[in-house]
Amino acid sequence: MDSNELKIFAQNYADAWCSQKPESVAAFFSESGSLSVNDDPPAIGRTEIAKVAEGFMTAFPDMIVEMDKLTNSDNGIEFHWTLTGANTGPNGTGKNVRISGLELWQIDKDGLISNSKGSFDSEEYSRQLKYGADN
Repeated sequence: MDSNELKIFAQNYADAWCSQKPESVAAFFSESGSLSVNDDPPAIGRTEIAKVAEGFMTAFPDMIVEMDKLTNSDNGIEFHWTLTGANTGPNGTGKNVRISGLELWQIDKDGLISNSKGSFDSEEYSRQLKYGADN
């Protein structure tokens, strides 16, 4: 995948996170692909990856994920993102969240994500869930 194709892939991936369709996110992964978020155990396979996406989509029905930048590193492709939304899903706090993070991708020969290691500041995320992004 050349750099232009990769940029289009990454933008479409961000759009999938905004779609409220968890299977759309999972479709960017290989059949046996994995997604880990912070120190959580990895979700392996599209069904499990869709469950992770669904958790965020349920918590943030108006979620928007923006691609901030895409870079190549020695360890893989870095997809930098910002998530914004109101935590109005079941048992939500109603607070607005704006959190940035990154996913470190390994792309397979078919042009799909075989492994993604995601990270964001979980303490800041928890603070925003309690007090909101603007406080």
